[in-house]
Amino acid sequence: MWIIPAFVSATLLGLYDIFKKISLSGNAVLPVLFLNILFCCLFLSPIVILSCFFPDTIRNTSFFLPSICPADHALLLLKAVIVLSSWIFAYFAIKHLPLTIASPIKATQPVLTLTGAVCIFGERLNYWQWSGISLALVSLYLLSWSGKKEGIRFHRNKWILFMALAVVSGALSGLYDKFLLTRIDRLNVQIWFNFYQLLLMGGIVLAIWYPGREHTTPFRWKWSIPFISIFLLLADFVYFYALSHAGSMISVISLVRRSGVVVTFIAGAILFREKNLKTKFIDLLLVIIGMLLIYKGTK
Repeated sequence: MWIIPAFVSATLLGLYDIFKKISLSGNAVLPVLFLNILFCCLFLSPIVILSCFFPDTIRNTSFFLPSICPADHALLLLKAVIVLSSWIFAYFAIKHLPLTIASPIKATQPVLTLTGAVCIFGERLNYWQWSGISLALVSLYLLSWSGKKEGIRFHRNKWILFMALAVVSGALSGLYDKFLLTRIDRLNVQIWFNFYQLLLMGGIVLAIWYPGREHTTPFRWKWSIPFISIFLLLADFVYFYALSHAGSMISVISLVRRSGVVVTFIAGAILFREKNLKTKFIDLLLVIIGMLLIYKGTK
């Protein structure tokens, strides 16, 4: 059933956000993002090597990478551009905003994904799913307004704008994933867009960050950085598995994935000692109830 992997992916995404926050604290953003992508490619390289040079060793497993045509590679290059845009905006926002503010704003991404899924793919939701989505979106909206108590004015803060741009490009990526998986297998989608991102991000680091590195926030190695890649790869693997199921709904999966905000909320409270937790906790309960309604409607 595709809804269970979606919840697993949400938990892994929450852990991914925690290690991002730890790694970005007092650190240069662009090299951290580059290393995240580099580690992802290193972890995925054995699959590419075995599939290309020793195919018989993994041909009958879930990790075999079938060949695809140049046109499909071009589509995956476009996905890399979309995702990398979203990540750059999100990384800068997460560095400068409280985790209990940044993650809920990112969690509003399903609003756009839902609109696109209904308009483009003709997805239809039942009563339970509509109820769960409506409740979750209202709760996330209320949760984002808690930022006002921390002196964050949404219409004046450029990091809020960065997170909004991350939400728009992230929603576009989710809709594009649904299209890609109708013609390309999920493993090729996950692997090749990472390698294309590495090429793009390498160029950005060399052209933008490296020449002016002495005049910006210095880069410091942290052992939390590889864990960003580990949890991202696991989250994406389970996500593409859920999305590849017949009858899966990108509108529902996209929202469920954002329920990882529960994990980041706990981390924000315990690890980062963030403020106004009582108000945020009430809104977070509405998120959880919304997820349960979606689960009931998908059974």
